[in-house]
Amino acid sequence: MMDEKQRIEQLRQELHEHNHRYYVENQPTISDQEFDELMHELQRLEALHPEMYDANSPTQRVGSDLNSEFKQVAHRYPMLSLANTYNQQEVADWYDSVRRGLEGEDFEVCCEMKYDGLSISLTYENGRLVRGVTRGDGVNGDDVTANVRTIRSIPLVLSGDDYPQEFEIRGEILMPWKVFERLNAEREKAEEPLFANPRNAASGTLKSQNSALVASRQLDAYLYYLLGEQVPCDGHYENLQAARRWGFKISEGMRKVRTLDEIYDFINYWDTERKNLPVATDGIVLKVNSQRQQRSLGFTAKSPRWAIAYKFKAERERTRLLEVTFQVGRTGAITPVANMEPVQLAGTMVKRATLNNEDFIRSFDLHIGDYVYVEKGGEIIPKIVGVDTDSREPDAKPVEFIKTCPECGTPLVRYEGEAAHYCPNDAGCPPQIKGRIEHFISRKAMNIDSLGPETVDDYYRRGLIRNVADLYDIDVQQINGDGSREKSARKIVDGIAASKEVPFERVVFALGIRLVGETSAKLLARHFKNIDALQNATLDELTHIDGIGEVMAKSVITYFHTPENQTIVERLRGYGLRMSLSEEQLASHTELLKGQTIVISGVFQKHSRDEYKAMIEQNGGKNTGSISAKTSFILAGDNMGPAKLQKAEKLGVRIVNEDEFLGMLNG
Repeated sequence: MMDEKQRIEQLRQELHEHNHRYYVENQPTISDQEFDELMHELQRLEALHPEMYDANSPTQRVGSDLNSEFKQVAHRYPMLSLANTYNQQEVADWYDSVRRGLEGEDFEVCCEMKYDGLSISLTYENGRLVRGVTRGDGVNGDDVTANVRTIRSIPLVLSGDDYPQEFEIRGEILMPWKVFERLNAEREKAEEPLFANPRNAASGTLKSQNSALVASRQLDAYLYYLLGEQVPCDGHYENLQAARRWGFKISEGMRKVRTLDEIYDFINYWDTERKNLPVATDGIVLKVNSQRQQRSLGFTAKSPRWAIAYKFKAERERTRLLEVTFQVGRTGAITPVANMEPVQLAGTMVKRATLNNEDFIRSFDLHIGDYVYVEKGGEIIPKIVGVDTDSREPDAKPVEFIKTCPECGTPLVRYEGEAAHYCPNDAGCPPQIKGRIEHFISRKAMNIDSLGPETVDDYYRRGLIRNVADLYDIDVQQINGDGSREKSARKIVDGIAASKEVPFERVVFALGIRLVGETSAKLLARHFKNIDALQNATLDELTHIDGIGEVMAKSVITYFHTPENQTIVERLRGYGLRMSLSEEQLASHTELLKGQTIVISGVFQKHSRDEYKAMIEQNGGKNTGSISAKTSFILAGDNMGPAKLQKAEKLGVRIVNEDEFLGMLNG
């Protein structure tokens, strides 16, 4: 009879196979319920036998919510970028240069899809995943193995027995269009910034230090290049077919050709067909197939001579403008939206596009019924880039920008120096009221996670809340209503009460002052230290803060000079919200780094990067992500990227290590 340890190994093997069938082959052979039952059995047995722990077990795909700093790892083989081409003549020039480089020797070209994601390098030893590293600067990358293990299309344990003992395979981590759209819909509801495109979303996800979050995002992966001392074939195409047998997800959009005409046929086919793919692509990659010939052709300083990328032009489609509607944001900003006949664009069906403002509409002389050209180019928000005026109907009416708020009827205003129109009725316009409350409870503000947009809308309709201060008057009985929601009502009231401990700088952000974002709120809170000083700040005082311009300063003054807002602030103070920096913050704040702009780079031993960022801000300095002539110095840890080092040397920017930096703060 099979013992429990043998059963663990059997379950692991079965679940690896079912994962591959579902996520790579798209041909599952068991139901989701049956899969879950096997997984639960394995989880139970592993809990009974902790000595059987295996990082590559299928149970580890869920990730961990423990944070850990990424370590930088040197690539065994540098990850170079490809040279780009944008037309068929440039492809022909590359083809001719290969033929000259091989001195007339016959060669094959492998044509592949160029997936638009995050480059990854995976190392396997004895058929098991041991490391996943991002491209980084091409020489060093971040070790993201824990996150890679959550991606179900990446095999943790290989199939078959003919794979090399050790090898590296490279590919692209992607976020499928469906997942991307769902994620952005969730972020829009939570009033969080939208990801611009699936590439940014995949990159941000893979670099998260919470692997449980990565697991929830359902990333995908396509692999496209095999490296090692013992790869099975000389042919690149043939190596990838072998990798497919071992369990890797290899694109079906691959073809091995010999002539330029065959390359053009491949490009022309996929320029249209890519619109039907489940993931984003931005071009075609052409590679000389023979690795022997690749070595003969060699590299330039930046890219291989044996490969090139052909970039597709941004997708553009023609469709009809049906109407223009107007939306009201939480700050009162009016956004015109083009509603169009649906058209497929960059992997999704598009029927709406932002029109930005009145000036944008006038620049195109838009008329209702116009045929417009729409581009997405990988970006989430489609945009109108042209109008087919030749197709305009003689009786078409020009688009008129509204004069009054579509929600409350208040005449719109346009502030000096701004392109947008605003509804000034911030105390009585429903979308503004609800929007400000949703902003107030959001994660980066008061973080009242027991509430959400639907709950806010419900409370507003029931008359329980009309501004953010009303939240602190709500009791369990009001929420409970018919008596069926006492448990959830208690959770909500407790969550609201807990928000009173949120630090002052987040309270400033939560107020929803127009133009004041998270970073600006920190600057204001740390400069003025309490709400009274901030409320009474003059234009001169505000504009003397580095990072606060005149337009934002006027917005701050307007907010605090509005009677309704003054009442709300006083009510929040009365409920016990923090209206000043804590004694600990005040005691530890210094001006040691005042006026200094600092870049952090590398891996540190004594503190995390976030801790160093907080130290810089606490001592009056400013964090920035890129090196420029304005950079005061670089706080550098181990494995600082060579590109940053080179730029620092070029600009003469000082490099400071951990001990030197801590010495600055300790006097």
